Amino acid sequence: MNKPLITQAMIDAYDEYTHLTLDRRGFMETLTRLAGSGAAAVAIAPMLATNAARAAVIADDDSRLKAEDVTYPGSGGDMKGYLVRPADQSGKLGTVIVVHENRGLNAHIKDVARRVALEGYVALAPDFMSPLGGTPADEEKARQQFSTLDPAQVQANAVATVAFLKGHESGNGKVGAVGFCWGGGTVNMLAVNAPDLAAAVAYYGAQPKPEDVPKIKAPLLLHYAGLDERINAGIDVFRKALDENGKKYTLYIYEGANHAFNNETSEARYNKAAADLAWQRTVSFFKENLSA
Repeated sequence: MNKPLITQAMIDAYDEYTHLTLDRRGFMETLTRLAGSGAAAVAIAPMLATNAARAAVIADDDSRLKAEDVTYPGSGGDMKGYLVRPADQSGKLGTVIVVHENRGLNAHIKDVARRVALEGYVALAPDFMSPLGGTPADEEKARQQFSTLDPAQVQANAVATVAFLKGHESGNGKVGAVGFCWGGGTVNMLAVNAPDLAAAVAYYGAQPKPEDVPKIKAPLLLHYAGLDERINAGIDVFRKALDENGKKYTLYIYEGANHAFNNETSEARYNKAAADLAWQRTVSFFKENLSA
């Protein structure tokens, strides 16, 4: 059987759906129209969606790592998270916050945290859905609950996460952050709100308001997908504000790549070439800014 043809219009429809501007029924109706039949839409939908079975690039029991679920003080309540560090750690290491997408703290983001730890860092993937009881197993429910998160509370908890890692016994006092999609926007805003953040990496994240840019102290590494019209619409204004305020940043646009190109659990949107290059740049950026 031939593999179904996935068009850019289908990927764009899925992006609209995952960001809560289109419900499941509307998405499937759109996909049916684009695919030509309901049967084709049913075959294509899983290729657009994430597949948890493809999440583990680094096994969760990898002997090179020590991983644990942790609880730490947030803003007004406890935060839950997934903490990973090298098993053979000697001395203090730089620390990195790994911020999830709009599905919450799932297997893929935990895997990304393990990748960060293998590069020689203490990595913490917070669950920003902690105030709602934590990330639910059902991704549809997680997406729906995201709309009820208070952005101010998210940022207060993000700043509290910086403080937690800054004082962590295994850390060297330098805290970086990397985020994807919703997490990319969260990291951009964290750079606005946490003057002691040492490095910020945002993958296809929404940009702060221009008037907030002067508050940014951390150097930024900004990864954008060339086909991501929704997020890319804010690049020019953001870049202008960064330049006018003399901020240190590096911005890359990966032509031909879609939003979520780093997430290998989504067959249709993952772009290995872009993901590998962006990751190489991310690791180099952290080495430059988080060393003791």
